[in-house]
Amino acid sequence: MNFLQAEWRKLAIINYDIDPEVLIKYLPEGTELDFYHGKCYVSVVGFMFLNTKLLGLSIPFYRNFEEVNLRFYVKKREKNTWKRGVVFIKEIVPKYALSFVANSFYKENYKTMPMNNDIRVNADELTVKYAWKDKSWHSIQITADRIALPMENDSEFEFITEHYYGFTKREYKTSEYEVCHPKWKHYPIKDYKLDIEFNTLYGKDFQFLNDQKPISVMLAEGSEIEVKTKKYII
Repeated sequence: MNFLQAEWRKLAIINYDIDPEVLIKYLPEGTELDFYHGKCYVSVVGFMFLNTKLLGLSIPFYRNFEEVNLRFYVKKREKNTWKRGVVFIKEIVPKYALSFVANSFYKENYKTMPMNNDIRVNADELTVKYAWKDKSWHSIQITADRIALPMENDSEFEFITEHYYGFTKREYKTSEYEVCHPKWKHYPIKDYKLDIEFNTLYGKDFQFLNDQKPISVMLAEGSEIEVKTKKYII
């Protein structure tokens, strides 16, 4: 059953190399960290939710909005295959009702903050900016080529975007849900600007990111997506 249908568009993805030990306490039971070429990743991802439907219904004033999240990458062995997924440290959205639904039904760590976006296209460039405010404003801004390129096999971009499950840790329980979407195209990056206070947003475990340069920056076009109803696996 589809819990949610929407479009995820213009995904600004900021990737950092992190010591795996930092993430162990956030790891849901039954999953293990997923690595790309020996590196453990944590990502800040900002994007647009568009044309959102909950259980097949469009809800006025809740169709289009921003989200910014901090996440890391895991995998879970099931029979003879690996399910590759993400775990969210925190997800930020601009409306309280969105946080209430997500926290109630999926037990994710959603927070509500003022947010805005600025997406501009000219003859040869695309600029995407997401901003959000707790005590002060934080922002991500990426400038890229206007023409998106296909995904390359075994690329870092494929690793980051091809995790199709969400795993949630709540005490001794782990829940799982599936996110369905086609492969995404990406825009070649020209420049980026970051203004993020990781310690105030995410706590002391991630404070070191204030002084760490991203290992990579990506901008994905995105697509229509479907989120399946969750299930408990442990």
